[in-house]
Amino acid sequence: MQTIQNYFGCFVFDDRVMKARLSADVYTSLRRTIDEDKKLAPGVADAVAAAMRDWAVEHGATHYTHWFQPLTGVTAEKHDSFITPSPDGGVILEFSGKELIKGEPDASSFPSGGLRATFEARGYTAWDPTSYAFIKGKTLCIPTAFCSYAGHALDKKTPLLRSMEALNRQALRILRLFGNDTAKAVRSSVGPEQEYFLVDKALYDQRPDLRFTGRTLFGAKPPKGQEMDDHYFGVIKPRVEAYMQELNEELWKLGILAKTEHNEVAPAQHELAPIYTTTNAATDQNQLTMEIMQKVALRHGLVCLLHEKPFAGVNGSGKHNNWSIATDAGQNLLSPGDTPYENAQFLLFLCAVLKAVDDYQDLLRISVATAGNDHRLGANEAPPAVVSVFLGDELNAILDAIETDTPYEGVEKKQMKLGVHVLPRFNRDTTDRNRTSPFAFTGNKFEFRMLGSSNSIACANIMLNSAVAQSLKIYADRLEQAEDFETALHEMIRKTIRDHRRIIFNGNGYDDAWIEEATKMRGLLNYRTTADCMPHLLDPKNADMLLAHGVFSAEELRSRCEIMLENYCKTIVIEGNTMAAMARGQILPAVERFAADVARNALQKKQMDASLPCAYETGVVRRLSALTDEIAAAADTLEVTLKKCAQAEDVFAESAVIRDEVLAAMTALRTPCDTAETITAKEYWPFPTYADLLFGVQ
Repeated sequence: MQTIQNYFGCFVFDDRVMKARLSADVYTSLRRTIDEDKKLAPGVADAVAAAMRDWAVEHGATHYTHWFQPLTGVTAEKHDSFITPSPDGGVILEFSGKELIKGEPDASSFPSGGLRATFEARGYTAWDPTSYAFIKGKTLCIPTAFCSYAGHALDKKTPLLRSMEALNRQALRILRLFGNDTAKAVRSSVGPEQEYFLVDKALYDQRPDLRFTGRTLFGAKPPKGQEMDDHYFGVIKPRVEAYMQELNEELWKLGILAKTEHNEVAPAQHELAPIYTTTNAATDQNQLTMEIMQKVALRHGLVCLLHEKPFAGVNGSGKHNNWSIATDAGQNLLSPGDTPYENAQFLLFLCAVLKAVDDYQDLLRISVATAGNDHRLGANEAPPAVVSVFLGDELNAILDAIETDTPYEGVEKKQMKLGVHVLPRFNRDTTDRNRTSPFAFTGNKFEFRMLGSSNSIACANIMLNSAVAQSLKIYADRLEQAEDFETALHEMIRKTIRDHRRIIFNGNGYDDAWIEEATKMRGLLNYRTTADCMPHLLDPKNADMLLAHGVFSAEELRSRCEIMLENYCKTIVIEGNTMAAMARGQILPAVERFAADVARNALQKKQMDASLPCAYETGVVRRLSALTDEIAAAADTLEVTLKKCAQAEDVFAESAVIRDEVLAAMTALRTPCDTAETITAKEYWPFPTYADLLFGVQ
């Protein structure tokens, strides 16, 4: 029997493979590029390409591709075979260093926000040696950055790598001030927890809304939802367990550290969590994970839904971004140690995060803004759209003591005593967890909980890395010039706590009173929709910071604002058109048929006995007749508002129409349709119900 250890990473050109197949000089040079951000030495690419080709061919690969992440939110790839004609009429297998380093996909057919015209087609992909190549099917996939002919980044990897370099530069400055002269690099690391739904494919195929938009646009609440809390961490159903087993195997073969799996709160909802790794690799791996989740599901007759809110009335799906920073030697800079009050280096990095989150709360909100996530944020299972930080009792007490310049008394460690002698005793953590917080400290990392399940984690980590780099830069600029480092350090920590106390909230983020306090008393931002927050990407405060660290150029920043708003508008317009088509083409005819049959039955009864009241039939027909009129009128209104979108002068105006009119019109259409579902006999209803979808997988 093959063990996990034997096949883990078998399809990855990882460090083990490189060490075995590259010469010592080439391997050492490549590792310096990966670990220390050194330029790629001449000749290394050719040697790596030859080894990569031989290894891939031995594993059955026939093609290679530059695998990249354009601004579509998914990955892209163009396959080329290894074959080259030989003089004797046959073929030889070749793959050069030039082909490894550079590719030329069409740049005009991907979103560019005006950076490229349709006739300006040339674009480039560039090998990213910090993320391992892997084999998918018969193709060697080489992670790459994607840019235009003019050098503008057209992807999510390039700004992410820039943000990691910015964080590295500023963090090293701080470490040098603390006497650390050995650290060569500081990297951010991430472990993205991935939530998802599984539904039966046969039922999925009968729902146009699921097929076109990834979520149900209609659906009455089933008799049972998540009220009993019996699905969360419950026994995994056999069909789902078989899916999870195959998914794990596929992920492990690709070196993805899938660790935890369980049922989530909503029926048919589940979660997968990996061990965290370097942010760039984690981003690549999460994109790959989402792709494999969907492919494996189909092999089991299932569909994996990654939409943030596929079903109304039950929990949606998020992606918790567990973020930390560490040196190349493995020192976690957000680890408090046994005596956090005395750990000045930890406290400074902690303060840098607090300052970053407060100063750039709008950028963090923007980084998770999508049409799908707008439905989820602020609902019962997700953090609100207001950004705040949870620190817990111990760290909160430490910051209080520093701010007031009073002695820190410490938090007593209590032993858990469960009242049963055979059960072990252990020390309780010094602070509880807060699942309602958008940004929570969880021991040696922060959990950013606002991401939607379909989001690329690149966007959130670009903003987080950049904002923290800015805080560290401000600190380093001041401390490097300080006459007395210790005094300046203490005052800087105190000032940060005092200036950014408003961002710390350890209470219930779901409480309406908190939103009132946050916005009116603390002055925190509350951007409820993508249309509200996205234009603020271009605010001078935000643009100046991102440009100063070289994360984006001014042109790239403007393009992303337009692209994200355009994606938002297109998503809602597709949903609106789908709703109108389903209402007119399926729901109204089904309700009419049922009402006509009920009326016919009543007439037949009256013909047999004129004294029969037929109260049920009469009531049903009257209610459905009123509902069909309401549905038809609501569909008319929705179509009118959708036409306004097409007439808007630009994407900013269109997004405002969607926020202010289209979304309300969609709700107005859904409400009578869902009511009609509860009255119409099941055999007449044109698609599977929520009960079918949520409880259909055993």
